[in-house]
Amino acid sequence: MSIDEGLFNKYSLVKGAARRARQLQSGAPQVGVSKSMKACRVAQDEIKQGHVTFVIPARKIVEPLLENGI
Repeated sequence: MSIDEGLFNKYSLVKGAARRARQLQSGAPQVGVSKSMKACRVAQDEIKQGHVTFVIPARKIVEPLLENGI
């Protein structure tokens, strides 16, 4: 997935990069090339290069239960 595909706004990109940065800080191997050593920047570069993708789940719409048939 490219940055433009599947992203609703810049905040979803930030959330995806933050999640990937936490993975990198926890010891996940780097899969892209980056000039930076900072996990946040590495994550952004990996997403930009298309090495890391993420899925934005569809929102589940829950209808309220009507009590007493109202």
